[in-house]
Amino acid sequence: MYVSVKECKSYEEAEVTAALEALLQPLGGLDWVTPGMVVGIKANLVTFAKPEAAATTHPALLCALIRMLRARGAEVILGDSPGGLYTKVYLDRVYAATGMKAAEAAGASLNRDFSVKEAAFPEARSAKNFSYTGWLDSCDAIINFCKLKTHGMMSMSGAAKNMFGAVPGTVKPEYHYRFPEPAAFADMIVDLDEYFKPCLSIIDGVVGMEGNGPTAGTPRPVGVLIASESPHAADLIGAAVIGLKTEEVPTLVAAIRRGLIPEGPELLEADEWKPFIIADYQKVETVRSLRFNQGSEKFFGRISAVFMDRALASYPKLKKEECIGCRECEKICPADAIVMVRKKPQIDRKKCIRCFCCQEFCPKGAMKVHRPLIAKIAKKL
Repeated sequence: MYVSVKECKSYEEAEVTAALEALLQPLGGLDWVTPGMVVGIKANLVTFAKPEAAATTHPALLCALIRMLRARGAEVILGDSPGGLYTKVYLDRVYAATGMKAAEAAGASLNRDFSVKEAAFPEARSAKNFSYTGWLDSCDAIINFCKLKTHGMMSMSGAAKNMFGAVPGTVKPEYHYRFPEPAAFADMIVDLDEYFKPCLSIIDGVVGMEGNGPTAGTPRPVGVLIASESPHAADLIGAAVIGLKTEEVPTLVAAIRRGLIPEGPELLEADEWKPFIIADYQKVETVRSLRFNQGSEKFFGRISAVFMDRALASYPKLKKEECIGCRECEKICPADAIVMVRKKPQIDRKKCIRCFCCQEFCPKGAMKVHRPLIAKIAKKL
């Protein structure tokens, strides 16, 4: 479970190619690729964002990987299913906005198989049955190529979370509703990773996203590429680089609980990664590191735990002056907790399940992750 970590400060073709080749070398390179093999690249194409917005996997990296795979005789299919309609018209718009025409020019086929399959996975912790995008079945191997970003619900969007893109966009809200608690949602994500078993996970941290991620945050140069055969091992390093503690990332907690990774990045066999740490990386503050219910067995202890969790929990909050009244948040909300009042969204807090879909898919970033004052005070105690 080695984690390769290499410096890459720009998306210039020469630097990206050299860095990617150096990144893969400790993992055996691409020696496993054989002529005629179909390799699927599961990129992060979460929204209609230009590459410089740092919301999606950068096309320069994808193109470099495609050229390396094509040189070994592989057929390459690149795809994702962002939030929204899983149709040709919708995905073509995403491909165009995110610069994926360059990937097509480099020799990849952009996925245009919009079939949806059903999976039965009895060994799963949460997702024993789930829908997934059928194009993945045509791949002999899957490379998971994600972006290093903050995330409202999961604290971090990295390699493990990227496989949620295997679920069709229009079905995603249903899964948020089925698994509203961060721990259950994280278990579902790990189930998807275990089902699809990407042979390689790569994190694009050349420029990451901080703040109001994963779609409306701020680009932040990090200058790093991270790769491992394990998405969770790659995420352990990625989280540490952006200043997140392991216990603050639910997918890492879930993976540790299953014995898939050790309890911290220091226990991994990896290249030197500490020089890449950014101490002031702007994170999405959550309550997960301040749980009061650990070990609370008595009745009043459990009641207190529920009260404190609710009092401390972050929630989506509208910044009215940035809202354009597009109703995307109302459409995407899996709990039907949002209604439009005077052309502005109003959230019913009793219905809200804190999935942060509204924050993630707001095209203007007007929905923010809000942390209660009591939680800010508690953190300083």
